[in-house]
Amino acid sequence: MLGQTTTHASLLARLSQGSDRGAWAEFLDRYADLIRGFARRQGVQPADCDDVLQSVLMALTQSMPGFTYDPAKGKFRSYLKTAVLHVIYRKSFQNKGAVTLENLEELTAVGAADEAIEAQWESEWRQYHLRLAMKTVAAEFNKSDLQAFERYGLAGEPAQQVADALGLTMDQVYQAKSRLLRRLGELIEQQVQDEG
Repeated sequence: MLGQTTTHASLLARLSQGSDRGAWAEFLDRYADLIRGFARRQGVQPADCDDVLQSVLMALTQSMPGFTYDPAKGKFRSYLKTAVLHVIYRKSFQNKGAVTLENLEELTAVGAADEAIEAQWESEWRQYHLRLAMKTVAAEFNKSDLQAFERYGLAGEPAQQVADALGLTMDQVYQAKSRLLRRLGELIEQQVQDEG
């Protein structure tokens, strides 16, 4: 991971300069999985998710120069969701050819599904924050704590089984889960605050 080297707002400011390749690499590192995951939730075939990502990046490179982030006008995550949906819908209708009555009915149905789309975006956004926080946690905690957390806290293996497999006590397994959950909560809270 390139790292959480800048805050969300400062990353957007660097992107608005237009030519900061490091900022675009950091943006891609932060948001590529989010964009691909949401595209999959919208029914985009896995092979086409990279095309969606590339199209979103192209659209952003055209709109970001001179962009000034103002949280009072809206959250960046809403803007990003709109950009991704726009690309998905455009590609969907390009693949279907001419606009027909069925296409128009589909587009109308999309509007009716706004709540479901919002729920999917929020779910993917939470997963994004968890993945981002897990990258930091992986660098901060020792291997046995991480394995105990993954096996007991995430996979749901019995604590005694995890302790035996890793050569730990059950108390160490419980403590690893507690420390990692607390740290993940702190990281996710900071990430959300950085978003503005």
